[in-house]
Amino acid sequence: MPKQSGQKAKLLILRQLLLERGDEDQPIPTPVLIEALARQGISAERKSIYRDMEILREFGLDVQFKKGKDAGWFIGQREFELPELKLLVDAVQSSRFISRRKSDALIHKLEGLTSQGLARQLQRQVYVDRRVKTDNESVYYAIDKLHTAITAGRAVTFQYFDYNVKKEKVFRREGKRYTVSPCGLIWSDENYYLVGWDHAVKELRHYRVDKTAELTVTGLPRTSNRACETFDLAQYGQKHFHMFSGKEAQVRLQCENALVNVMLDRFGQDVILIPDGPDHFLLTVEAVVSPQFYGWLFGLGSGVVLTAPGWAVEEWRRRLTGALEAAEGGGT
Repeated sequence: MPKQSGQKAKLLILRQLLLERGDEDQPIPTPVLIEALARQGISAERKSIYRDMEILREFGLDVQFKKGKDAGWFIGQREFELPELKLLVDAVQSSRFISRRKSDALIHKLEGLTSQGLARQLQRQVYVDRRVKTDNESVYYAIDKLHTAITAGRAVTFQYFDYNVKKEKVFRREGKRYTVSPCGLIWSDENYYLVGWDHAVKELRHYRVDKTAELTVTGLPRTSNRACETFDLAQYGQKHFHMFSGKEAQVRLQCENALVNVMLDRFGQDVILIPDGPDHFLLTVEAVVSPQFYGWLFGLGSGVVLTAPGWAVEEWRRRLTGALEAAEGGGT
């Protein structure tokens, strides 16, 4: 290698060595760096290594030198700290919508953001109770397309399906394509949902991204409508229990004081809790009343009572009576 071109590559090689192998626990001794450069046909002396490290510092690389028995060079502050990378790895491993193959690929890329020694700490298993990972890798790319459509202000089209008992796809609307102006994406209950204005029914609706097929970003401009312009993703997700549709209403709940944290987790810190005697409080919130809403109430047992609106209370009683009758009938 010509001397001039070798010297130009010298800094790049040193930078790569430091990023890949240099951390505080395993610093790279100066002789090791000199030997690695020699294998690339580049001669270097101890003094020149010190000058090179200073240049790398000037260009923003946090090069440190550890003195003592295990003296050597390493990278101090990296773009991502190890605890941050662990958090990202945990999120990828536990995410339901990312396939196992894609999870492994993403984690391998995250490992490249730290040294080889520290990367071994990222090769761990996060326990999530009976976690189901999707086999549908198209979800990963569909999400990217939806972000592109939202940023570009374009409508999207797709087919939408359910599964039958044979685990076969059954397309809704007889396989006709949906045309939707996307307002935003919600990650709820381990699934991604597209919320947008459905051009056919002229309503704001949401769709599970993993149940879409052949999603395409069109050249059509996103429909301008007040529903989308005034749309609040956080409020929408908060009102829809498990993202099921139903009738939106202002519901009032009487709750035992022990359920304060449950209600704050569900409806947020801004809700108003009104004391109702020594053991209870009242809570009034906007919610979409759906079968999943009633299921949530049922799971809380006697600790919460639905008191308004009247039609929801009657429906709640009817469902409780029906469940009791079904249980009694199943035992005979």
